[in-house]
Amino acid sequence: MTKTAIENREVSWNVQGITVNGTITAPADKEAHSAVIFIAGSGPTDRDWCTPLLPGTNGSARLLAEALASQGFATLRYDKLGSGPNVVENLSKFNGKISMQYYIEEITGAVETLLAETNVKKDNLFVLANSEGTIHAVNYQLQAKINRFKGLVLTGAPARSVGDLASVQLSRQFEPLPGGDLVMKYYDEAIARFIAGKPVTPDPSLPEVLKNILLTLETPSNLPFCRELWAYSLADHIAKVNEPLLVVIGKKDIQVDWKADGEALEEAVRHNSEASFVYPETANHVLKHEEAPEEKLDAQYVSMNYNAPGIELDQEALNAIVNWLKKY
Repeated sequence: MTKTAIENREVSWNVQGITVNGTITAPADKEAHSAVIFIAGSGPTDRDWCTPLLPGTNGSARLLAEALASQGFATLRYDKLGSGPNVVENLSKFNGKISMQYYIEEITGAVETLLAETNVKKDNLFVLANSEGTIHAVNYQLQAKINRFKGLVLTGAPARSVGDLASVQLSRQFEPLPGGDLVMKYYDEAIARFIAGKPVTPDPSLPEVLKNILLTLETPSNLPFCRELWAYSLADHIAKVNEPLLVVIGKKDIQVDWKADGEALEEAVRHNSEASFVYPETANHVLKHEEAPEEKLDAQYVSMNYNAPGIELDQEALNAIVNWLKKY
């Protein structure tokens, strides 16, 4: 592929009294280009898809933005709420005020900011979202009256509800242990109470780590967002999207199951003739190349390698994204 010279520029916008900061990475020429907005996954994940919870600064979003810009796309990525250098000063502003609607407003600001650029084609706007970010991208698309995405690239997309996915991930850790089945039974019952709007009331026999997870969900600072998110099933909502879709789930992804989640999402969008699915053989959850065998891919190994220096994007995943964007 022929590469274009690129440049970076800092931008910002305001959402509910909070400044959102981002980076536009785009071709250095003055021509009009198709545009892509990036939406990060869960937790304190910043514009580059780095987080203080994981070591390393080699974030996939920065690599993707540079790759797409070199292929002629203008891109915008941003520090979502609870991430980036201003998180401490913003903490008091968003505690207990966040909902799914906030994230739609955050994306709306990103869209307006990018479309205000003179070198962006206003009718050729796409989104590239990862993990939890795919939920917010779909929600935006279903609610937006103007400035809708021409197409959506959803990576590491969970078909199951966030609550169900969390339960599956935790069961891998606890079910092999003595009494693990009962532990997960009590955990799932507590989650059902939480989603129903009742106190979680963890069973006293639960391990402290699970008790803490459950109690953290219902702290005032996390509500109402956690309750909305834990009950949300992407498969139910993606079925209402009629625009072109590309879903990319790597076969080395241990957070989302390319078979279970991929099949459920394929079934949900079977009516959409412009929905495509790619399952790269060696891509992990954040689209990095991973050669290690499946049995080595536990949480500790993966977390150490997501953003480690020198870890590169998976070429199959990157090619699929670039080719799909160029097609549309």
